[in-house]
Amino acid sequence: MAKQSLVKIDGSFGSGGGQILRTACNLSTVTKKPCFIFNIRKNRPKPGLALQHLLGIQALSQLCQGRLEGDKLGSKEIKFFPGEIQQDLNSLKIKIETAGSITLILQTLILPALLSLKLVKITFDGGATDTFFSPTLDYFNSVFLKILEKIGIKAETNFIKRGYYPEGGAKVEVTIYPLLRQGFGGQASKLKSLNLTERGSLKKIFVISGASEFLKTKKVAERQIAGVREILGKLKLPLEEKYDYYPTQCPGSQICLIAEFENTVIGTDNLGKLGKRAEDVGKEVALELLKEEKSGACLDKHLSDQILPYLALASGKSKISVSEITEHCKTNIWVIEKFLDGKFEIKNRQISWISKQ
Repeated sequence: MAKQSLVKIDGSFGSGGGQILRTACNLSTVTKKPCFIFNIRKNRPKPGLALQHLLGIQALSQLCQGRLEGDKLGSKEIKFFPGEIQQDLNSLKIKIETAGSITLILQTLILPALLSLKLVKITFDGGATDTFFSPTLDYFNSVFLKILEKIGIKAETNFIKRGYYPEGGAKVEVTIYPLLRQGFGGQASKLKSLNLTERGSLKKIFVISGASEFLKTKKVAERQIAGVREILGKLKLPLEEKYDYYPTQCPGSQICLIAEFENTVIGTDNLGKLGKRAEDVGKEVALELLKEEKSGACLDKHLSDQILPYLALASGKSKISVSEITEHCKTNIWVIEKFLDGKFEIKNRQISWISKQ
């Protein structure tokens, strides 16, 4: 049998971040096409693989019995040779010594884990549930997983302990349920196409605010909600509020707004920061949600790129309306089209996947 050539991916293309690595490696696993990724995060302040990138691809390699070359901290290039998904593996344990993002590691693992014949339970010891430049755990649960449900994917999270930047220390369990029948793309796929161009009327906005117990006396979680009310309360929007405090290794806070419509959900999130008023954290996330709401789109700008690999592997034609065609979105399209036989079309902030199969 002829040796399969490597799919070559320039990691500095477009947005040039870790997303290129995550998308390329999980599609490499699904398509069984080995890949060579170079210039990884070339233009970032600290180029190359950070710990969360390294742990993600190493866990993926374990899941699919693959082989990695160049998998070390700071490496600017890797080669990944995927194997077969381990059908008898139903658990992965990932230890994170830093505040590496748990939700970004999950973006590497969910898609390939769907090909297991058993449910896959991923246990995180350490890391951050809520950290900068990544989705918060609440957004992941209430927006990302909710949209995945619409295309036939079921995953559940059980957070035992929150973790914030800079110390991490989270404990999280994630269960990913396999597809009923193996395969992606064309008639073999159990993923349903997604047609989201009309979101329907607004039902309610969930406000989820949380902070470390270190900040309880300062009422940070409540004050973040107060900031949201200052912006959204004037508009008499239907709000449902929840706040909580958590035992953590270091101070930190997060807030997530989820707008539930008849046909979809959109969300925004924000993190507390030393020197920033909690009320301002709430105001910022509320203003961002208003911007998303005014766009009339079915998916927010963050989900617009995260959902694309799933749409490209679903059966039938998918079409989504997004609030913004971001650089991340364009970059993910570029990576996906390197692995799959099809093409994305963009028109008036609507994205369609056209399969050539």
